[in-house]
Amino acid sequence: MVLRRFASKPRFALRPDLPLPKYLEDNYWWAYLHPQGLHIFEREWLVNLILWGNFSSLRDVALQEFQSGPQKVLQVACVYGNFTQKLAQQLPEAQIDVVDVAPIQLENLAKKVANYSNVSLHHRSSADLKFPTATYDSVILFFLLHEMPQDVRLATISEALRVVKPGGKVVFVDYHKPVALSPFRYLMVPILSTLEPFALDLWRHKLEDWLPPKTHSSKETFFGGLYQKVVCTK
Repeated sequence: MVLRRFASKPRFALRPDLPLPKYLEDNYWWAYLHPQGLHIFEREWLVNLILWGNFSSLRDVALQEFQSGPQKVLQVACVYGNFTQKLAQQLPEAQIDVVDVAPIQLENLAKKVANYSNVSLHHRSSADLKFPTATYDSVILFFLLHEMPQDVRLATISEALRVVKPGGKVVFVDYHKPVALSPFRYLMVPILSTLEPFALDLWRHKLEDWLPPKTHSSKETFFGGLYQKVVCTK
């Protein structure tokens, strides 16, 4: 096991036994795995453009679920833009763990949060977190589920719910089927079909349908229904 250190903090241990998922290599190499893709997409204005000008508002909608004070928070997967930095600023007393299966994404995030001592990075799979059960007060998944085939999505949701403490919450922010009168209901179909092969699953099914029976959840939609926030309490 090789220890990777960037600036002073955070650091993460690279797990050589953890391969990149095939779906990630096949479908998202250009966005998340290629250095040039990282160079292109790690731009605040571009992240905002991809979300039709809604990145900051959706980020803040997610962050409003987190209250200040000592706690353990898990962010499942790195995010382009300043999502993690804002989370660390909002929760200076929290221990924030971020997991990702792609070392290049962890390396990139390590540079962005090097000055935040409350952030730690972990080379893990979202479908098999390998953290003890009931470890975290809150878990956040920000635009992750739409990038996964259904089996990985179900495993990821199960793991997120497993590692959160009783009384804790899991927050999902992701795509949603727009209302009938929204132009994005028609504009987004060719975009998602071409670039995001699994994303339209979140149009065909309610996110809540993938939750275990009797899971308590609430949902809000935004921007004509194109985006959703689902909060599960355990």
